[in-house]
Formats: sequence, C-alpha cells, structure tokens
Amino acid sequence: VQLVESGGGLVQPGGSLKLSCAASGFTFSIYDMTWFRQAPGKERELVAVIASADGSTNYADSVKGRFTISRDNAKNTVYLQMNSLKPEDTAVYYCNARGYLIAYWGQGTQVTVSS
Repeated sequence: VQLVESGGGLVQPGGSLKLSCAASGFTFSIYDMTWFRQAPGKERELVAVIASADGSTNYADSVKGRFTISRDNAKNTVYLQMNSLKPEDTAVYYCNARGYLIAYWGQGTQVTVSS
C-alpha cells in the first residue's frame, strides 16, 4: 500500500498550488480520502474530505471557499486545489485513505506560503 503526495512547494501569499496523492495497493474507489495538515508546533488538523460513496465533500472552516478537494478513481488519485494561499496555510500536508477499520497515510508534502 502506498500513498504518495506531490505538488508542494514555496508560494507567495495569494498564490495557488495543486497537491496530488497517488494511491496504490488497495481499492481506492471505496475509501474516503482526506487531506490533513500539520504546522510546526501544532496538532494535525483535517483540511478536506471527499467521500467514496457519493463524492460529497467537507472542509475545515479555515479553507472553505479557497480549497477544493477532488478525486479521480480511474487514476487512483485525490487532489487538493489550494487558492488564495495565506502564510497560515504553511504546513506539511498529508493524504489519508480511510476504509472499514483501516487507514493509510502518505509521507506528506511541504507547503510554504511566504513572500
């Protein structure tokens, strides 16, 4: 089982990034997929989740209207489009796959928002 995040980097405030998480080794389409993030000295927090059953989405209040989560089951990939980035979005972003009684994590990708 693997979850491999990519797309992180350094971006100026107000900029955009698109994160990807490529999954392998399990039946991606039946897993709810979630993006979490963890800033230095802070607890890991949920950013956005997309359900396997109907593709419904939920977001943390801090990113609503700026971030969009999506998935492509044919490519076994989940995405996080991040717009209007703020310095407080700086964190390591992790991909999570949640199934029945089991969950998988990626290794994380660093996002730094700074001028």
